[in-house]
Amino acid sequence: MSDHIVVVGAGIAGLATAVALQESGRDVVVLDDRDGTSAGYAITLWPNALAACDALGIGAEVRDAGARVEAGKVRWHDGRILREPASGQFTAAVGEPVVVTDRNQLLAILADRLAPGTVRYGARVSHVRDGLHGTSVELADGHSLTAAAVIGADGIGSLAAQYLNGPLAFRYSGYTAWRGIADITIPDELAGITVGPGIEFGHLPLSHGRTYWFAAERSQEARRAPDGEIAYLAQKFGTWAEPIPDVLSRSKESSVLRGDVYDRGRLRRIAGGRVVLVGDAAHPMRPHLGQGGCQSLEDAAVLSIVASERSSLPSAFREYARRRRSRTRAVVNRSRQIGHATFARPAVLSGLLTRASARIPAAVFWRQLGNIAGYTAGDLAIRT
Repeated sequence: MSDHIVVVGAGIAGLATAVALQESGRDVVVLDDRDGTSAGYAITLWPNALAACDALGIGAEVRDAGARVEAGKVRWHDGRILREPASGQFTAAVGEPVVVTDRNQLLAILADRLAPGTVRYGARVSHVRDGLHGTSVELADGHSLTAAAVIGADGIGSLAAQYLNGPLAFRYSGYTAWRGIADITIPDELAGITVGPGIEFGHLPLSHGRTYWFAAERSQEARRAPDGEIAYLAQKFGTWAEPIPDVLSRSKESSVLRGDVYDRGRLRRIAGGRVVLVGDAAHPMRPHLGQGGCQSLEDAAVLSIVASERSSLPSAFREYARRRRSRTRAVVNRSRQIGHATFARPAVLSGLLTRASARIPAAVFWRQLGNIAGYTAGDLAIRT
């Protein structure tokens, strides 16, 4: 059997896991069917993700690469404030500012930590196998690689997840989401999210005088704007409070990514034998808590720790699955609950629910946020 651990997928989960394992002395190969790691939008790294970055040895570099956001308001679409943190309340709850950075920059930081030749692009995996005769992956070009283990970091439609669980079940959530980057600087006091009945628009400062934005609304599945997404969004949000019209006017169509939001049925297992899942392959989640990439980084840090503690990889994978189960399920469920409320039908109901959620007592709100996204929560999730 080969000493290589094969990681399938070179996104955040795959590269972070490869870094963690390689730093601990493991021999790692990463396979990805794309030509490179390009992902032209930004990511919000909450303090729990920064705790994972510290565990991976990249915390300082990641913080330096992004813009730091210490607060965020929730506003109604006409500009009325629904929730506004008191001075110092945000960092007191989560431990430090959120870092908003280019996803490409995060991927580059991770890739630069790997030994040359670790990542093999243009390598599409067609099958994962684990049996009496060893563990291997088969490639679409007919070649195969034997492995000490296979780590599936290949997203929501993961082949590794299918190997462990059989066919995967997906359900459209009923709404679609956009992400983009605008060449405009917004004041710190306008950072946050602006909401309306069944619709939302978020806007956060990004480095180099730019703004990361995201939006979502109820929509038919697989629908696209015939005149372009920016034109559609400019019409939809044209009368909303600043900075939204200006943010859209300074965005390019090429910078916008649109994707329908799906739920996937809960997996029976995320580890079995010498195969294990990380990131969206293990626990895809709706975007409302900004935790998809954050939980991927936690996965990597936890997997590295348990692999160093256990005498065999199958044992380590079982322990990793045990440690991650309740943590990731809680985040998946909470993200889904927020989505149900934000995009409830009819739209007037979603508006009522959204405004009611803004009246949750501050102490309860900040405690809930800290339990999911605080630095302490992230460090605890990694260490226990």
